[in-house]
Amino acid sequence: SSSDVVTLTVGATPSPHAKILTYINDNLAAEAGIKLDIVRFSEYPQVNPAQVEGQIEISKFQTINYQAQYNASSGKDLRIIGSGEINVLGLFWKDHDSLDGIEGEEVAIPNDSTNQARAINVLVQAGLLTLKDKDNLEPTPLDIDEKKSKVKVTPVDAAQTTSAHGEGTPAIINNSFLERAGIDPKTAIFQDDPNSEEAEPYINVFAVREEDADNEDIKKLAELWHSDAVQEGVDEDSAGTSVEVERSQEDLQKILDKLEADLD
Repeated sequence: SSSDVVTLTVGATPSPHAKILTYINDNLAAEAGIKLDIVRFSEYPQVNPAQVEGQIEISKFQTINYQAQYNASSGKDLRIIGSGEINVLGLFWKDHDSLDGIEGEEVAIPNDSTNQARAINVLVQAGLLTLKDKDNLEPTPLDIDEKKSKVKVTPVDAAQTTSAHGEGTPAIINNSFLERAGIDPKTAIFQDDPNSEEAEPYINVFAVREEDADNEDIKKLAELWHSDAVQEGVDEDSAGTSVEVERSQEDLQKILDKLEADLD
């Protein structure tokens, strides 16, 4: 009966999260005894403050790293209740299908702090960069041991990485810019391993306030995200660059706690 259905207020950015949540609400939620009131946010920075203020109960838009940076800068304590996926980050080099010949090249990488660190880690995993401290999961160009590295990096605005690629420069390009530039994600000559420790900060998660960390109805929503039908939609929407991540709430929270500690 309708009296047995619990309404959850979910905050998300329009694509792909709100789009997929709408599918869940229309096709799967009722059977799980929940109904979704989806609040769409046009920009990332709007979501977490709205959640802290109680305007929404759960959010689906951010990576663990983004959440850690928000908690550390705001003094708040948003928690993780479930995992979603990770969008692999790739290295693209026009008219090349391998890393052969890349030694000595300048590689364009996004210059914003989150994507820059991840881009550097992609190049570390590819064996092209060496860090002064191999345990540093949030490196900057200053943390690169240039003498031991095979390439150099040139930080540019994330939107300009596709222009660099078009001019023949190897580039780390965010998924959101690939389609706009007509670049096939499958042409990446290297991409990060979604199961690696270096990729853990970039798992996209369901976030809640501390008092909702054990909310069983919210956990049902996180479980529905991993249904076959939803994962097919996620895969299609991401052109195959999204990899499902199923990690325990405890594991996810440990990653968050470590990242926050590193930011102190």
